[in-house]
Amino acid sequence: MSAISVFTDAPRAPLKQETRILSDFKRDAHPEKVYLAGREYLSEDGHSRMLPLVWKIKQQIGSDPTLTPEYLSALGLSEFSKRVVELALGKDSPAIVENRVLGTQTVGCTGAVRLGAELLRRWCNRTASWCGPILLPSPCDDSLAGTFEAAGFADVRSYRNWDAKSLGVSVEELCKDLAEVPEQSVVVFSCPGHYPTGAELTTDDWKLVAELMMKRRLFPFFLMSEQGLCKSLDRDAWPVRHCVSLGMEVMCAQSLCHTLGLYGEQVGHLLCVLKQNSFLLPVQSQLERLVHSLWSSPPTDGARVAATVLSNPAYLAEWQEGLRGCVERCMLNREQLREKLRLLGCPGQWDHLTNQTGLYCCTGLNGRQVEFLSRRRHVYIMPDGCLNISAINSRNIDYVAESIHLALTAL
Repeated sequence: MSAISVFTDAPRAPLKQETRILSDFKRDAHPEKVYLAGREYLSEDGHSRMLPLVWKIKQQIGSDPTLTPEYLSALGLSEFSKRVVELALGKDSPAIVENRVLGTQTVGCTGAVRLGAELLRRWCNRTASWCGPILLPSPCDDSLAGTFEAAGFADVRSYRNWDAKSLGVSVEELCKDLAEVPEQSVVVFSCPGHYPTGAELTTDDWKLVAELMMKRRLFPFFLMSEQGLCKSLDRDAWPVRHCVSLGMEVMCAQSLCHTLGLYGEQVGHLLCVLKQNSFLLPVQSQLERLVHSLWSSPPTDGARVAATVLSNPAYLAEWQEGLRGCVERCMLNREQLREKLRLLGCPGQWDHLTNQTGLYCCTGLNGRQVEFLSRRRHVYIMPDGCLNISAINSRNIDYVAESIHLALTAL
């Protein structure tokens, strides 16, 4: 038997930033250590939790003898797709009425991105030998480029989304970059909010960007994993709805993991809005074919929970009330952190903390200051100075504020 392995030359892949930071945190024995670099929404007790409503529905589903453990179709649970499409576009969307919207249940938001990328690479402007490029916001999730590259895109670029000086979105630089890319490029937007900065375009900014997108024939690919956690379900979906109202074709990778607390269920969805309904069946057939080659059939339980919540008016109202509580708590954390930094005399202005939305925010700390936090204060945030605002609570906020103050004044 040969002793040579087919994997002899396989190098060890570098760790994702999040994995490395979490590993460092777990090895840290300091009693006051704080981890602010995670992605889950954390409640006041410092743990991710499932909403009581969702827990109740999961128990109901688990005890329902009429539900059989069979595979879903390639496109997933139809009731789930119907409700999630309405969540993104609104029930009265002309695109829905005109039957030019296609939804596919996916394995999480990353699965939706990968499926959308595969569809674009194979069938976007097929007769024109289209090959990209893909434009990603800078900064963004470090695995996002890899997802498009894995789908076969060699030309993956970035556009300027974050201005480190103003600690917000620079719409001028964003528009300048979009004006210079080739026509028919695919532009990826985080909406609502932005991972990892929490920065968000205003309504007027979105109108300007959408007008430029139409003029340059650029294709918007939205990432929507926090709908309802920034302002409200409808307001958070406004940029997508605005682009659709202008007659633009749109893709949107959705996730309900954050908003339902179903982090282990991978509740994802790919939404496609087409120019006309004659494209619907051909595109659907291609999506089915792609799904069969990627994961064959999506998971069942999380989609059933989501469909139950979204199709029952009483459950929907209870869920929205829970989301409002999450939004208010995150905003309160932002306001309290800003005020504590002000009272400590931290240099600079801190209004950017409350201008940002959603789970994430960017402090503006540089690499040396971030390293100081982890090495000297045992506070772990992302390398670019961003953190998960929900991970701050009444027990650690004073320590976090003092640590940021020291990072700014001791170096």
